[in-house]
Amino acid sequence: MKIIIAGAGEVGFHLAKLLSYESQDITLIDSKKESLAYADNHLDIRVLKGDATSIAVLNDAQVKDSDLVIAVTSSETTNLTLCMLAKQLGCKRTIARISNTEFIKNKELLRFSDLGIDELISPEALAATEIQMLLNKSAFNDTYEFEDGELIMVGVSLLKSAPFVGKMVKEAAKIFPELHFMPIALQRTGTQYTVIPRGDTVFKEGDQVYFITVKEGVDELYKLTGKTKTEIKNVMILGGSKVGYKTARDLCANKFNVKLIEKNKEKAFDLADELPNALVINGDGRNVELLDEESLESMDAFIAVTGNSETNIMSCLVAKSKYIKKTIALVENMDYFQLSHSIGIDTLINKKLLAANNIFRHIRKGEVVALMRLNNLNAEILEFIVKKNSKVTGATIRELDFPKAATIGGVVRDGKGHIALGGFKIQEGDRVVVCCLPSEISKIERMFL
Repeated sequence: MKIIIAGAGEVGFHLAKLLSYESQDITLIDSKKESLAYADNHLDIRVLKGDATSIAVLNDAQVKDSDLVIAVTSSETTNLTLCMLAKQLGCKRTIARISNTEFIKNKELLRFSDLGIDELISPEALAATEIQMLLNKSAFNDTYEFEDGELIMVGVSLLKSAPFVGKMVKEAAKIFPELHFMPIALQRTGTQYTVIPRGDTVFKEGDQVYFITVKEGVDELYKLTGKTKTEIKNVMILGGSKVGYKTARDLCANKFNVKLIEKNKEKAFDLADELPNALVINGDGRNVELLDEESLESMDAFIAVTGNSETNIMSCLVAKSKYIKKTIALVENMDYFQLSHSIGIDTLINKKLLAANNIFRHIRKGEVVALMRLNNLNAEILEFIVKKNSKVTGATIRELDFPKAATIGGVVRDGKGHIALGGFKIQEGDRVVVCCLPSEISKIERMFL
């Protein structure tokens, strides 16, 4: 695909890097020479200095022949304007990064598609949604919902007490006669290798395992993984950033008791006005005495979303030392993901990764309606809609020539999630969730074309 990315900031560079690894034809546009220099020296892409809303610059980028324009500059107005211009100039599809989530809520009413904007994304809103899902599934360190929770992906680090540690996948499946979950990926502790589990794969202590389950299977997974289901009610948020504000607002709307700590006095007063149901505290969250004064030990969850990754990590470690059940840190450095479980933080989230997941489904072939890249794992989870003429249509799963480095985790049919075993026959209109390693993505895509 020919893809134009406007904005060489964190999200734009991260997308350009991921897409260049897949040999996509990428042009990266930015008005700042220094922002482009690093990308030009480290990535196999074309860089273009200039105003992304300039018609001359867009023509230089060959926008009329492009398959996708992704506008992820720091200016919401620039992103919206660029997408409208690109569509008029012949681009097939456009995606705009925004900060005003009202646009997303009223997307159909405002008819952005008529203006030439096919998709809107807000990394901050995606992060806030991710945090809320993690609190709702508090014992797990990663989670994602397909089709409003009909299929749920959860990630968990296996404790020694987990009943199936030391057992093969097929042995673990016999613990429950009615199978409501499916392991789709795992990473051995201390390694960087991602494994797609087969029947003879043995679960080991410390494995980071990802499961697909249906709603009734979540409680089974609590039992099987040795985790305790705990209710999260009292939440402390460090940082009044956009993510912090959106998280606090959403949690208050869902009847959580929220304390938000913001260092900037003026910003703290503004947040107090905008969040009447939250207790906003003006203070430095790095101050352990302040955290103690604000009853950190009585919190069920601690969420650090300041603009500094190191501050977020260190404050979460302080919270863990107070035996807080759930800690979540927002980080920008992708390398930190490898450290999260070893240093004791429950979950790290990254806006770049969340935005990339949301955008990547527009790049994959076949009708992909959801996609996510697993934190620190070299695997993708894709949700395909099965077409009438797809190779998988009408075949049972065991009849498919499915690569060993891929697995079907589940199927949503007529609005209901199913854990699909070998005898399950795939039909037109099914939504199939597949986990696969990068080496097999093109083969999987062809099966669902």
